[in-house]
Amino acid sequence: MRPLTAEQVNALRRLNTCAVSNAIEHFDLRLRNEGFADGTIRCQFDDLPPAVGHAVTARIRCSNPPPVGHGYIDRTDWWEYVTAVPAPRFLVVQDIDERPGLGAFVGQIHANIFKALGCVACATNGAVRDLPAVRAIGFQLFAAKLAVSHAFVHLIDFGESVTLGGLPIVSGEIVYGDRHGLLTVPADIVDEIPAVAAHMADEERRVIELCQSSQFSLDALRAVVRQLR
Repeated sequence: MRPLTAEQVNALRRLNTCAVSNAIEHFDLRLRNEGFADGTIRCQFDDLPPAVGHAVTARIRCSNPPPVGHGYIDRTDWWEYVTAVPAPRFLVVQDIDERPGLGAFVGQIHANIFKALGCVACATNGAVRDLPAVRAIGFQLFAAKLAVSHAFVHLIDFGESVTLGGLPIVSGEIVYGDRHGLLTVPADIVDEIPAVAAHMADEERRVIELCQSSQFSLDALRAVVRQLR
């Protein structure tokens, strides 16, 4: 696993998920209906900049009391795993209950803990809570639901592959998210994405400028669109 550099993180954060997704398509590394979570995983703070980091994966349940010794206060051992994943870290939690989201794993306390452990965001198919307090520390949240309680939240395991909104994520994988949603970034093309995204943005700008100009016509539109990849 090659950790992200500060330069790579800053370059990606100057983009957005739509631009990154378009750039990834250029490399034909995966199908165009893969690599991103569906609309059930929603960004909670759309005014925060994009979050990018290496996936720290975990699976939880909330509905029923945990076995003895499996409550989150008893499972501080998993913090060792969190810090073993390269920074910046992106917490990815799959709620495997029959009713995901009955309780929230991350709220004010856990957001502060995970931020102190080098995490920049949390994504879950379950629920989160304490939104104003979490927003105040600049910790981004992606979730399917909100909840008032943590219920019986407890860890099942960590470091294993998880799935959120149809998106499979493995430990250490690069995860990127903003107001539009969540996707994974193939590590081999991280350095090339900003330049490809900039080129594609230039091509799209020509179409937009034509549509907004007095020179617009169907023939002109056809001509400029043919130039797109």
